[in-house]
Amino acid sequence: QVQLVESGGGLVQAGGSLRLSCAASGSGFSTYAMAWYRQAPGKQRELVAAITSGGSTNYQDSVKGRFTISRDNAKNTVDLQMNSLKPEDTAVYYCNARRARRFISGEVNYWGQGTQVTVSS
Repeated sequence: QVQLVESGGGLVQAGGSLRLSCAASGSGFSTYAMAWYRQAPGKQRELVAAITSGGSTNYQDSVKGRFTISRDNAKNTVDLQMNSLKPEDTAVYYCNARRARRFISGEVNYWGQGTQVTVSS
């Protein structure tokens, strides 16, 4: 029901900035909690930043003060502004949409295809 497409990844030098965007298609975007995850080779996928339907945000400690997540419900988009990038930020970044199931317990999750971010030394 929801399709997610990430964009904005690329190659940057350490200390540089990138802005990732996730465009969602489908209904009910404003009811979903949105998040950015990342996965580096050989590592588990990890939560980078999340924003609830009400606008509350949460960040992984390693990106606090450097990354900012935001959403625009009118445009059905969620962005991740990444500043002061470090080589350890190198990963594939995935957009995620999540909500509780309407009639039973559990969650509905949607994932984008991912966008590569590479930070050189």
